[in-house]
Amino acid sequence: MLGYIIRRILAVIPVMTIVAIFVFLLLRLTPGDPAAIIAGDMATPAQLERIRTSLGLSDPLHVQFVTWVGLLLKGELGTSLISNTPVTQMIGQRIWPTFNIAVLTIVLSVLIAVPMGVLAAWRHRTWVDYAVMAFSVLGFSIPVFVIGYLFIQAFAIELRWFPVQGYAAPSEGFGKFLARAILPCLTLATIYVALIARMTRASMLEVLGEDYIRTARAKGVKETVVLFRHALRNAAVPIMTIIGTGFALLIGGVVVTESVFNIPGIGRLTVDAILARDYPVIQGMILLTSGLYVFINLVIDLSYTFFDPRIRY
Repeated sequence: MLGYIIRRILAVIPVMTIVAIFVFLLLRLTPGDPAAIIAGDMATPAQLERIRTSLGLSDPLHVQFVTWVGLLLKGELGTSLISNTPVTQMIGQRIWPTFNIAVLTIVLSVLIAVPMGVLAAWRHRTWVDYAVMAFSVLGFSIPVFVIGYLFIQAFAIELRWFPVQGYAAPSEGFGKFLARAILPCLTLATIYVALIARMTRASMLEVLGEDYIRTARAKGVKETVVLFRHALRNAAVPIMTIIGTGFALLIGGVVVTESVFNIPGIGRLTVDAILARDYPVIQGMILLTSGLYVFINLVIDLSYTFFDPRIRY
């Protein structure tokens, strides 16, 4: 186990190195000039050149890359070209709304989707199974912004149960936070419930056909014990993978949902940085998302030994 953990951690180094090089070159070689955005349309060529020099954009690419890597080794992501604010500070200000929404969405999705998937597999080829599958298809088919606007129209405008838009931190009061977070979380959960329920059903159907399940039933073990202790635990590996990947996607920022509900999260920060050609912010965001994916995949891999005792490293 220890050797596996060490190998997985060491594998992060080349992955993140390739990501850093790719992101750096991609941003530098695509059209667009941050100096022109900063200076405006009326700037002269001399003014643009002075801005590029002050930002370090006139240096050769290898010099810019070495400078950036030096900052990374110090735990810094650079400074925004537009606002002159440290990137770590900008991310720190935006990460918590996204993180809170992501956690609430995943918890809500798991609590709804896993029982739905288990029930659909247990009642295979009945109306319950068909209803769950129909919901899964709808959840995948309807665009997220349509779901968001439907929820706003129904629960915020017509019924007036929740605010239309905005975000409140949990420190301002959990009730206020929940009132403003429930609609975006339900919007996102619709998609993730469909995904997790579908995966849970498929995994459970495979496991329920195993010999040890038939043996447990023949011994008179309660059906709930068979389903949730024996079957679900052995079917949990792909389910955990889907849940972990979904959480990483949410932390990376859900641009459409954050725009619909006016949430000042990571997704909107990334879009604003791309439109402004703010290289340090874009690089920092992609590195953060990539690192999060690597970390979550490591956690998922290590969790396999708990959910599936047949796996040994």
